[in-house]
Amino acid sequence: MALPSWEDTNLGSMKRVALWLATAAGEGGIFTYAQLRDVFPGVAQIDRRVRDLRSRGWRIDTAREDTRLGANELRLVAIGEAVWEDRKGPGKDTSGLTGTRRRDVLAKDGHICRSCGISPGEEYAESYERSQLDIARREVRLVDGTTAVELITECRRCRVGAPRLETDVAQTIAEISHLGTMELRMLSSWVDGDKRDFGKVELLWAAYRTMPADSRARFRAALESSLG
Repeated sequence: MALPSWEDTNLGSMKRVALWLATAAGEGGIFTYAQLRDVFPGVAQIDRRVRDLRSRGWRIDTAREDTRLGANELRLVAIGEAVWEDRKGPGKDTSGLTGTRRRDVLAKDGHICRSCGISPGEEYAESYERSQLDIARREVRLVDGTTAVELITECRRCRVGAPRLETDVAQTIAEISHLGTMELRMLSSWVDGDKRDFGKVELLWAAYRTMPADSRARFRAALESSLG
């Protein structure tokens, strides 16, 4: 099926940018924001249009992700959602959901992505892209051996770009029996608060793991000295 023309000014700016990338740059193609501004001189915040596409499954790398790129270059790695197509009704992940049900799922999940933990509108650490939360369907294996599909909050990046996940609640519940009393109380406090507070020892361990070899040796020496 032939794609609409990116030159059609009746289309929105994000759709036109997506069409230009898909047809003019193509997957694997390199482009710059300056090039996009020349092609779309009347479109403000062209970089925002690109970020919008990333949230819809388009993989667009910068020099952070692809060291072969220049400082101002971007590469269209993969085309995501066909944003130029008019949607008829809700997308596949929210099909059949009312607004009330959607809000209920978001509230129960604490308005965070349950795969990566990001909050709505929060900026991803490795880019200027901001998150958008969706409702996804997760296959769950229950204690009685049967499977069910349950709703879960995920950001669009996790929902589109990550492999399909499955929750084995039966195995996870079975592991509870292997915990001691102190471990059970600790886990219960994390579950009640829906968060885990890392202690000083864990933070120091995490910092140690990120050190270069010489620095790790200095840290070990300091630790041994503290032990006497």
